[in-house]
Amino acid sequence: MKENQLRELLFLDPVCTHNIWGGTRLREEFGYPVEGDGIGECWGISAHPEGDGTVRNGSFQGEKLSTLWAKHPELFGNLPYDRYPLLTKIIDAQDDLSIQVHPDDAYAQVHENGSLGKTECWFICDCSEDATLVIGHNARTKEELEEMVKEGKWTELIREIPIHKGDFIQIDPGTVHAIKAGSLILETQQNSAITYRLYDYGRLQNGKSRELHIDKSLDVITVPAKSAKECVKSIDGLKENALNQIYTCDKYTIFKLDIDGKAEINQSYPFLAASVLEGNGTVDGVEVRRGDHFIIPNGYGKVEMKGMLHLILSTVEA
Repeated sequence: MKENQLRELLFLDPVCTHNIWGGTRLREEFGYPVEGDGIGECWGISAHPEGDGTVRNGSFQGEKLSTLWAKHPELFGNLPYDRYPLLTKIIDAQDDLSIQVHPDDAYAQVHENGSLGKTECWFICDCSEDATLVIGHNARTKEELEEMVKEGKWTELIREIPIHKGDFIQIDPGTVHAIKAGSLILETQQNSAITYRLYDYGRLQNGKSRELHIDKSLDVITVPAKSAKECVKSIDGLKENALNQIYTCDKYTIFKLDIDGKAEINQSYPFLAASVLEGNGTVDGVEVRRGDHFIIPNGYGKVEMKGMLHLILSTVEA
């Protein structure tokens, strides 16, 4: 590979999905070229079989992210993973999502044909004034959990908490959770589509109830649940024009970057996956705007950003 190819930003054309609970903001506010209503998700940086982003510029134009990962591991720091490890989404919930839970790697490996499990986190880009989310549950023991599920005591079981724009929420495997109507969320997760649906409000899709996964959900739900305080973090007061690390775990590290004028950061990580949540400006002279998703590859070095921009970025441990 030529050295100048490591100095190319990799912009991705995302994959959007239609969902029973989706809206129209992803087209109207972010400009994604997708028809119809019920647009629930934009898979902005993804190398998953159900949504594999395409490089839209430069030397690798037209390549799928999964192909780039396989053919050019040096762009990602020659990491010891068998696939691109993360998946970055923007989610527009016009209606409530189902109440769900995800397995960890060990459970998914055995029960989901070698899939990764799903650790994920949410950054609240926008939400209504009285917005809430489901995070956790109120059962004290596994027996109590099973009994409440069996008897349909959803109101007593489910823990709903208020949220605000700018909140950060970490969702470990085993955490009962659901995004509710009126929220716009940037989700960073493991590269996995494994979701166990615990409850779906009795909704019908095409005249039928959507599939539930009660047994697997009960297998993996953590009892007792972590407190809401352990899951939700307010990240006000971050330094402008600086790469602020807001969370790290064994699956990812998350940063927030707010540009007002000009900033220079050093790309010293295996890679940095970046999503522009608000504003517009330039990154090393390349114009960027709200809704752009790009990867700053390994070895890129200094990055100069100008304008008014709000970004969330992610990477993994080498």
